[in-house]
Amino acid sequence: MILKIDIAALKKFYNFSHDLLSLTEQALEDLKENFEYIEEIKSFNQLKILNAFHLNKLSYTHLNKTDGYGYSDSGRDVIEKIFAKVFGCEDALVRIQFISGTQAIATMLFALLRPGDILLSISGKPYDTLQKVIGIKDGGHGNLIEYGIKYQEIDLKGNSFDFGKIENALKNNFIKVVFIQRSRGYSLRSSISIEELEKTIKFIKAISPRTVIVVDNCYGEFVEKLEPTEIGADLIAGSLIKNPGGTIASCGGYIAGKKELVEMCADRLNSPGMGKEVGPSLGFNKEILQGLLFSPHIVTESLKIAMFASYIMEKLGYKVLPKYNEKRADIIQAIVFKNEYELIKFCQGIQKGCPVDSNVLPEPWDMPGYSHKVIMAAGGFVQGTSLELSCDAPIREPYVAYLQGGSSFETGIIGILHAVENIRRM
Repeated sequence: MILKIDIAALKKFYNFSHDLLSLTEQALEDLKENFEYIEEIKSFNQLKILNAFHLNKLSYTHLNKTDGYGYSDSGRDVIEKIFAKVFGCEDALVRIQFISGTQAIATMLFALLRPGDILLSISGKPYDTLQKVIGIKDGGHGNLIEYGIKYQEIDLKGNSFDFGKIENALKNNFIKVVFIQRSRGYSLRSSISIEELEKTIKFIKAISPRTVIVVDNCYGEFVEKLEPTEIGADLIAGSLIKNPGGTIASCGGYIAGKKELVEMCADRLNSPGMGKEVGPSLGFNKEILQGLLFSPHIVTESLKIAMFASYIMEKLGYKVLPKYNEKRADIIQAIVFKNEYELIKFCQGIQKGCPVDSNVLPEPWDMPGYSHKVIMAAGGFVQGTSLELSCDAPIREPYVAYLQGGSSFETGIIGILHAVENIRRM
């Protein structure tokens, strides 16, 4: 367990301020108990994943490549059995044909909903890119609303669900799908814990048993000991270039949950009647499996980095969410800045700590799927990955940077210290 950093080495290789190095030493001392807690979760999830490999008799032959239609891809089939076991559910669809978490979620929603059905989001407005999928923001051709699907939205009440409004919505209409976004996204709300999810899922099912509950699980995998499908969610979806890919998987996504619903998603991804039977792995099986195996360790490194950033930035007078000693449900650390210049300088400093493109100066740009310019510090080995050290922010008020990932604790520390020094030089 990493609880100490070689300060002498920091001084040798980097020219950070003396007071920042002293604050770093104090942070590591004060974070010991928090680190021990997340190490325990890591151990649990590591054993859970290893057990799934063993129970499904993973073999070297399962790493072989298939192409074309991908018929009889035994490796792909074993991967999906392993994911289903890890997520404690009946089935999974794990494919490199998913280019993002947004696509996996979109596939899930289009598979489940028909014209006239109602989709209800109970965690407020979804992440920016999903708003165009639904049709509540311009720019998404062929969105859900264009297909006659109705959309309703209930904001969170403080840091919890608004059970009164949820009950009214469920009793007044048949809600086909309830959508829950587990992470904070580009907002200052709290991420949703497994404990809160379980209570809410039971509440919904008691009122409307036929309603399908789906969870955007991005950024939340392996942060806690249980996953949403283990406590009653019907389907979850996420990206392999986030938590479950362990920084090894270079593309792909997953949907997991009840077998019948997963089959519907497979028909939507491929074509009706072909479903899970097609889809070549193209040699990516090894990446997916290695990434899954490493993911609890990398998620833990990411959480340590987030806690360290929270501690340092709060001590320097910035608002942080969550605070370093608060329980976490995802890997995202939000930091609020006074103006856009501080925000940009912080992200540019994070880039300096990344292992790839550390010499690059990121600038805000019109990123596909977003309404505002976005600055993205991301110097990783996989384009767009959020599990390697990255920091991104829409250029809008309040000026919030969203820090996540880090393949090693040292990488995160270097990036954060660079970011602080960058702001000081404004």
